Order: sequence, then C-alpha cells, then structure tokens
Amino acid sequence: KDDKKEEKKEDKKEEKTEEKKEEKKDDKKEEKKEDKKEEKKDEKKEDKKEEKTEEKKEEKKDDKKEEKKEDKKEEKTEEKKEEKKDEKKEDKKEEKTEEKKEEKKEEKKEDKREDKTEEKRRRRMRRRKIRKKRRLKRKMRRRRMRSCLLYTSPSPRDRQKSRMPSSA
Repeated sequence: KDDKKEEKKEDKKEEKTEEKKEEKKDDKKEEKKEDKKEEKKDEKKEDKKEEKTEEKKEEKKDDKKEEKKEDKKEEKTEEKKEEKKDEKKEDKKEEKTEEKKEEKKEEKKEDKREDKTEEKRRRRMRRRKIRKKRRLKRKMRRRRMRSCLLYTSPSPRDRQKSRMPSSA
C-alpha cells in the first residue's frame, strides 16, 4: 500500500511537475505571445512615428515649396514694380526730351523772329543811310550848281577881289 501510495504520490508529483512544466511552457508561450504583441505594438508605434516624421518632412517640404513660390511671386511683383518705375522714368525722360525739343523749337522760332526783326532793322538803317547819302548828294549838287556860276554880279563888298570864281 505504501508503495502504491508512494507511487501515486510520485505520479502526482510527476503530474504536477509536468503540469508545472506545461504551465511554464504555456507561460513562456504566452510571454512570447505578449512579447510579440508588444513588439508589434512597438513596431506600430515606430511606424506611426516614422509616418509622422515623414509627414512632418513632407509638410516642411511643402512649406518650403510654398515659401519659394511666395518668394518668386514677391520677386515677380517687385520686378514688375521696378519695370513700371523704369517705364515711368523713361516716360518722364521722353517727356522731358520732348519738352526740351519744343523749347528749342520755340527758341529757334524766337531767334528767327529776332533775326527777322534785326534784319528788318538793318534794312531800315541801310535805307536811311542810303537816303541820307542821296540827300547829301543832292545838297552837294545844288551847292555846286550855285557855286559853279561863271559870272557873278559884283557885290559892294567884293570890289577888291577879282571877278573870276575861285574854282576856275
């Protein structure tokens, strides 16, 4: 009996140890499963993190692209503004040159007018001079005609002088 009991005990013990072993195995399996689950979770987390970082990177890239686009737009608008300014300056220059041309034309016209009036004045002066000369010539002719008489009647004052004219 004792042997049987002992055997039973031993069997029980063995069973218990086996059960324990099995439990341990099961525990290990569960642990492995849990570990795997945790690893999967960790992997998922990492994947999510990676995705987030990638998204952030993409967002940054997009932001940079947008900034570049905005910068380009700003540059274009600045260029347009500068072009407009340049055009305005050119227009002003053209206007100034046109004004100067007009002023020069007006000055030329005035100079021509002045020249014409000056020419007219000169002509008048020449005519006057010519008229004066003509008058003088006439006067001289008249005087010559008067002084050129061959015989003059003796005046009471000239009794002592000869009757011949001084020019003869």
